Amino acid sequence: MLRVIGAGLPRTGTMTLKHALETLLGAPCHHMSEVFAHLDTHPAGFLAAAGGGPVDWDGLLAGYAAAVDWPASAFYAELAEAYPDAIVVLSRRDSFDTWWRSCSDTIFKGMDDGADETGEWIDMIAAVWDKTFEGAPRTDRDAVEAAYRRYHERVRATVPAERLVEFTTGAGWAPLCDALGLPVPSAPFPHLNTTKEWQERTGEVPPGGIGAE
Repeated sequence: MLRVIGAGLPRTGTMTLKHALETLLGAPCHHMSEVFAHLDTHPAGFLAAAGGGPVDWDGLLAGYAAAVDWPASAFYAELAEAYPDAIVVLSRRDSFDTWWRSCSDTIFKGMDDGADETGEWIDMIAAVWDKTFEGAPRTDRDAVEAAYRRYHERVRATVPAERLVEFTTGAGWAPLCDALGLPVPSAPFPHLNTTKEWQERTGEVPPGGIGAE
């Protein structure tokens, strides 16, 4: 049963959020790294969801207390309806330029070089991109920026203010703990999966995320 639904785009501190939420909730948080660990089921499940068919969210996300990052974040509205008691966290960078630069240096390269991934994974990514950015070509920066801004407006218009937590990089534990009614941990807030770390790993995300091996 999800307690937290991430609506933030990739490269908005989602790996950091994953680890922070796992600390707070004491249970796994879904993230793209989890899809890589379940290539036999997760891409097909999220691809079907992108097609608009009925989805067994309890089955697809069994065992997770939270879900952030793509592909789950593309379905924030559907998940918010399925789990009405969950809070929705909209993680953001300080600007579109910062986000675009980070994506261009990391995940866009991985999306362009999908030779090691399954056909379903590639199809899932394409479907999630189109759902999020309304079909804007990834090579058209201006079109992506316009869709990026509309996406954030849709999240704010869809999720009631009392359920929505806007979380910017560097915000730390307080916004999450306040929304969840939990005490602030004594451990420092994590900071993971920077562009430098991504490049040093040549884009490969180990199952479970950074430091999981």
